[in-house]
Amino acid sequence: MLQTIRNAWKIADLRKKLLFTFAILLLYRLGNVIPVPFVNTDTMSRWFEGSTLQNSVLGLFNMMSGSAFSRATLFALSIQPYINASIIIQLLTIAIPALERLSKEGGEEGRKKIERITRYTTVGLGVLMGWAYWMMTKNSNIQSIQAGSGEILVDTGIIPAITVILSFTAGSALVMWLGEQITEFGIGNGISMILFANIVSRLPAMTINLGDNLIHSFKDYWYVAVVAIVGMVALIMLIVYVTNAERRIPVSYAKRVVGRKVYGGQNTFLPIKVNMSGVLPIIFAQSVATLPATIAAFVGKADNSNPWYRYAWSNTSAVYLVVYLLLIVAFSYFYATIQYNPVEISNNLRKNGGFIPGYRPGRPTSDFIKRVINKITLFGAIFLGIVAGLPIVTGMISDKFSSMAIGGTSVIIVVGVALETVQAIEAQMLMRHYKGFLE
Repeated sequence: MLQTIRNAWKIADLRKKLLFTFAILLLYRLGNVIPVPFVNTDTMSRWFEGSTLQNSVLGLFNMMSGSAFSRATLFALSIQPYINASIIIQLLTIAIPALERLSKEGGEEGRKKIERITRYTTVGLGVLMGWAYWMMTKNSNIQSIQAGSGEILVDTGIIPAITVILSFTAGSALVMWLGEQITEFGIGNGISMILFANIVSRLPAMTINLGDNLIHSFKDYWYVAVVAIVGMVALIMLIVYVTNAERRIPVSYAKRVVGRKVYGGQNTFLPIKVNMSGVLPIIFAQSVATLPATIAAFVGKADNSNPWYRYAWSNTSAVYLVVYLLLIVAFSYFYATIQYNPVEISNNLRKNGGFIPGYRPGRPTSDFIKRVINKITLFGAIFLGIVAGLPIVTGMISDKFSSMAIGGTSVIIVVGVALETVQAIEAQMLMRHYKGFLE
């Protein structure tokens, strides 16, 4: 990766794109520390860290926002509204025929219309999530005052509420715009780059915390540190291997004679990624699995002294682990059905004169592709379950081990974005090489 960036830095066009991307990420990080009005960010941060909200879906939001969510800054919502809006529009594209025709037959104009709908949906979700954040801080303000920790909200009137909600909404819209600028004028994949920056920004604090635990809690157990370091390296290697892994289905094309030219006759393959859904099943599963803990936190019942909460819905309970893993498998298959349609793939192969050796065109081909996708999806779901369940298992073994656990979602996002960025830079370098050769 460093070698690729070094080679790209020598090229003027790519150097400008890299500098532009770094500048946008710097602006984003500056916005991540600007507090919104009427909120005591220090009290809010201390209250969030001391509460059980970190075990809920809000803990996931805080991780994906680079701790801006717990500090109530301008970019507290980060890109969550845009991600949710994109997923909603993607699902509606399958359910609503008009949107499906617009995405498939609309061409460039149809793509722009869908992007416009996604932006409007992002703003709407930003208003909704901003209102939910305000209500959370308003309820937490009472609990913080009763606990003697101080006021979270300076004022709870209607004007402060509108100001805070609009600030969060404007912040989410600005983050969406910054991501689009990176995609258009930077090295590409702007939303993923912002996610990457958020997670990487938490690494120094996580490293210091891990070092303190190793020095103080595990100074007599040196082998724990060795196992932790080896486990980190092995986990990253596993993620890199599976992320790049794919199942290649051989495809042959029949020869066609058109005039004096012969078309087809070559052999190629149909690639199917092992982890075709990326990190989305983990995010969906974590959002649903932590929903009871989130509700319990809002009503004040999220207490580890409560047996029902500790043994059923705590993020270190066996029930939570089983539900979490089952949801990961379910969402993996759900997302695979959205991405791949075996009947449509089979029809496209037949229209272009292609066929899979050993299988007749039509239903036999679609059935074969469906079986392959189901097997690959199961393997990918097991992989995601191992990565996401490892921190929970370590936390169930001991509370001390839970502080050393690696967030599966964070690692997959960081490694995946790093690989995609390197591939995008290499593709631009290759394209420039071809252009120079042709000139």
